[in-house]
Amino acid sequence: MSGQGTVSVLNDITPVQQMIASSSGALLTSLFVTPLDVVKIRLQAQRSPFWKGKCFLYCNGLMDHICVCENGNSKAWYKAPGHFTGTLDAFIKIIQKEGIKSLWSGLPPTLVMAVPATVIYFTCYDQLCAILKYRMGSDSNEAPLLAGALARVGSVTVISPLELIRTKMQSQKLSYRELNTFIRTSVAADGWLSLWRGLGPTLLRDVPFSAMYWYNYELGKKWLCEKNDAREPTFMITFTSGAVSGSIASIITLPFDVVKTRRQIELGELEALNLSPRASSSTMHVMRRIVAENGVRGLFAGFLPRLIKVAPACAIMISTYEFGKAFFHRRNRERQMVALQNGP
Repeated sequence: MSGQGTVSVLNDITPVQQMIASSSGALLTSLFVTPLDVVKIRLQAQRSPFWKGKCFLYCNGLMDHICVCENGNSKAWYKAPGHFTGTLDAFIKIIQKEGIKSLWSGLPPTLVMAVPATVIYFTCYDQLCAILKYRMGSDSNEAPLLAGALARVGSVTVISPLELIRTKMQSQKLSYRELNTFIRTSVAADGWLSLWRGLGPTLLRDVPFSAMYWYNYELGKKWLCEKNDAREPTFMITFTSGAVSGSIASIITLPFDVVKTRRQIELGELEALNLSPRASSSTMHVMRRIVAENGVRGLFAGFLPRLIKVAPACAIMISTYEFGKAFFHRRNRERQMVALQNGP
């Protein structure tokens, strides 16, 4: 599709309709991925168990069945590992012992962040990509890469303060008054930039992912359309392109995800010891330490669980989003045709 054609299609869809399509995709993706997250975390906890006294900073509901809270506070301590032989076995035993609803534990906080972040991200990407394709002319094939990176920078930057607030509320049981006091104190001590603490590592992981994801997605979608003689991408074409491009991007950016997880765990330890989070190591320092301790393979720990989660998530999200845009596009065209037939 040419740059002008892309702009024309987007002109037929309002930003509100784009937001509805993206939020629907985010909802479906979260509903599908949360059980995979629950099983992945249970398996990881079983293979690398935490001893009593080891604090989980991010108590978002996913660990509720293997962690207990002591002394009425929100510190989640290791209780006991499960005895799962694999992913399927974990699914079956969790459903048998805890009920099927437990597979969606932690869904509310996931939706609180996923829906607004996705709406901003996908809407910005489409608008930026259309403008860049129109302006770049013969170099328009590079537009998805740049648009994806810029859209991710924008969405992560906007959502970052909310992520900080959510993390603080999950790590400590704070009332809204106490949360307001924490924000005021933090801003007074370190300025407004303190609300964006932790933005750097997140951008290191998410921006390259987005750039590679959108570039490969658009190439894959175009190739599959040409191979199948399809004028417009079908649901299966977008689903397949999303899964493949998401897999490639997740594998390449996995080291940054490993570093981010390691830093979260270290931050939890610092909180437990009442030490300043500023004592946490830099991204490159953590990466060098992982290589020294576990070799280069250590940077790709959790390869299969991440791939199992990211590939279907990307496929569901993008295919649902494209389906929603196509639906609104047809709906708006039909309204235009009816308006033309009825005359002024």
